[in-house]
Amino acid sequence: MALFAVQLTFTDTDRRLQVRPAHREYLTSLKESGKLVTAGPFGDQTGALLIYDVADEAELREILAADPYTPADVYEIASLKEWQPLFPLG
Repeated sequence: MALFAVQLTFTDTDRRLQVRPAHREYLTSLKESGKLVTAGPFGDQTGALLIYDVADEAELREILAADPYTPADVYEIASLKEWQPLFPLG
């Protein structure tokens, strides 16, 4: 398993807010399955940071493709990188 940090930049606020309940339900299911470590928007609501625990980048891309935000086209990926935390999570 590998940890990935994904930084999103939001692009369409009105549409994003319409899709947000489905997006958050999806994130909840990922958290419950252990694929999502943590997630949340930035304080200024211009984007978000998500940390995933997945087998590889291919699995992460599949997860992102299934997110309701993706077909709604309400974000851009500002950064997607494998992450090696200095301190243990939890």
